[in-house]
Amino acid sequence: MAKFHISPSILQGSITIPSSKSQTLRAIFFALMGKGTSRIHKYLPSPDTYAMLRAIEMLGVKIRQTNTTLWIEGTNGKLQSPTNVIDAGNSGLVLRFIGALTSLLPTYTVITGDSSICSLRPIQPLLSALECLQVDARSIYATGFAPICIKGPLMPGSAKLCGRDSQPVSALLMTTCFLEGQSHIQVTNPGEKPWVDLTLYWLKRLGTKIEHRNHEEYWISGKTQYEGFAYTVPGDWSSAAFPIAAALLTSSEIVLDNLDLTDHQGDKQIIRCLLLMGANIEIDSNHRKVIVKKTKYLKGIGIDINNFVDAIAILAVIGCFAEGKTHLYNAQIARHKESDRISAITQELKKMGANIEEKEDGLIIYPSSLKAAKLYSHKDHRIAMALSVAALVAKGTSLIDDVECIAKTYPSFIDDFRRLGAKIEP
Repeated sequence: MAKFHISPSILQGSITIPSSKSQTLRAIFFALMGKGTSRIHKYLPSPDTYAMLRAIEMLGVKIRQTNTTLWIEGTNGKLQSPTNVIDAGNSGLVLRFIGALTSLLPTYTVITGDSSICSLRPIQPLLSALECLQVDARSIYATGFAPICIKGPLMPGSAKLCGRDSQPVSALLMTTCFLEGQSHIQVTNPGEKPWVDLTLYWLKRLGTKIEHRNHEEYWISGKTQYEGFAYTVPGDWSSAAFPIAAALLTSSEIVLDNLDLTDHQGDKQIIRCLLLMGANIEIDSNHRKVIVKKTKYLKGIGIDINNFVDAIAILAVIGCFAEGKTHLYNAQIARHKESDRISAITQELKKMGANIEEKEDGLIIYPSSLKAAKLYSHKDHRIAMALSVAALVAKGTSLIDDVECIAKTYPSFIDDFRRLGAKIEP
């Protein structure tokens, strides 16, 4: 079990932000269904990526890879039935995307995952929607979680599902586009809308005829066909939030490369929030850089965080150092990620002396003087990275347990932070 010892630090220098996990997994999914070979450059080398690659290999795909590039020979929509259980690992995206996709097959497919997937990542909304489209879709232990059993074939028609979690919505849109007729999807309580917009961007890029009304209704024409494509994965705004926050809270100056403000990732909205809080941040769009400058004062504000809910943990840390109250709300879905992030970050920051209140849908944070503590990642990469940033500005040396999970989205996290001058030791 890996651990960090982290002491207060001043940061300086430049780093390159790793590629987007969400974009990497979508690119792999669509490469699988294309005709011919697709080239995906600068993919994120993470456990989730490798889980997706293992899954699509079981569906009949041939893959070549180097450290930077994937070549995927598409199936042109002709999937092979897997001969064994598909393991989604720790990836909710793989579970939902592959769960929906295998509904195209007329045979049984079983998909499982690790303990977090099988207890914290609900799959029932997707299963119920698939059943509306004539699929035999079941949670094997009737818990609403993995492992699941899927038997198609999926048929065009109408389905309804809850959209608080965007992943089942994306999974259904990404699969119904390959059917022979039009489908109609109704979504109640639509949330995390920028991530659905990211899916819509991909569908339109590949020629899918799709219309929607306020993220509540979708009409998908089906019969999507396309040639293999070349795609370079952009940097991950979700990951960039951590060095940005670290620089702001330590009054440091750093430069982050590989960040495209025109990309469709929802978490780029954190920049707007930080500017409203008083952060001194410059965007160099021409060179895809973010420059974080010394910031002496941040003010607490109210933030509807639903569109970029993955940032809740790091914004909670920032709130500890802002003047006045910081209120993060409309974040119920954060309780169903790799951990219950609302509860997890509250528990850990309280160990450091934070004045933080847990609400059903978010957090209220007041100015706090943090002290070193022994902390636990809850096996959640975003909790681990948020606590690492908190430790950089806490009094004393903190220990954070179980930090292997950081590799899920930011494999170079330790190296990058050390390069900037962070005092991080095993």
